[in-house]
Amino acid sequence: MKRQRAPRHRRPRGTCAAAALPGPALLRLLWLASPALPIGGFSYSEGLEGAVECGLVADEAQAGDWLLDQLHLALARSDLPVMAKACAAWQRADFDQAAALNAWIGATRESAELRQQTDQMGRSLAVWLRQRHPDDTAVAALAGLLPSPTWPVAFALAAARSGAPLREALLAGAFGWAENGVQAAVKSIPLGQSAGQRVLARLVEALPAAVDQAIALDAAGRQAYAPMLAILCARHEEQYSRLFRS
Repeated sequence: MKRQRAPRHRRPRGTCAAAALPGPALLRLLWLASPALPIGGFSYSEGLEGAVECGLVADEAQAGDWLLDQLHLALARSDLPVMAKACAAWQRADFDQAAALNAWIGATRESAELRQQTDQMGRSLAVWLRQRHPDDTAVAALAGLLPSPTWPVAFALAAARSGAPLREALLAGAFGWAENGVQAAVKSIPLGQSAGQRVLARLVEALPAAVDQAIALDAAGRQAYAPMLAILCARHEEQYSRLFRS
């Protein structure tokens, strides 16, 4: 009598495979990307509110185009590459390299608003990290950066302490930026929530390639050059009515 084989249970299409990222590391990344993280990211639009005021962004399509341009022309060539290099610096306790990357971010912020944002969010994240890791020498080094720890360098340390791989850490940081940008568009244009989700979907599709580009970028290729964004941020400083700090 032949032995019958047990029927195979195939995974239905559309279901999730087992996650390679350990649960605690995944949860720490979700925590870092959450709008509930007490760093004040929700209070900045990074020039988007100024673009709305000037009539450059007036609907869902233009909001998506604006944020995609900002992702590729600014974030993927500046903040994300710095995060990648700073993650490696923190992991090998190279505090001098972390300080040099921090100085580069501060020097390349082209308006007072953008500088205020990266400094304020960096300081707030440094405080949050110190509460969680009070005896960590890297956290102490971050808090001691002058004139202030900047957001990309502070996020890099938080990501390094999460235990997650570099690519996933940068995806979390980029997604947090995207979500804040979409919420700024929803509030300032304004857009409906469904429209905001469609804009977020466009950004989500573009984030992996932007992160891969940032990881591959060397120091010579890194740049911060977005003159229209800088002009809009400078104008926003004197805008009559506004919801956001940048």
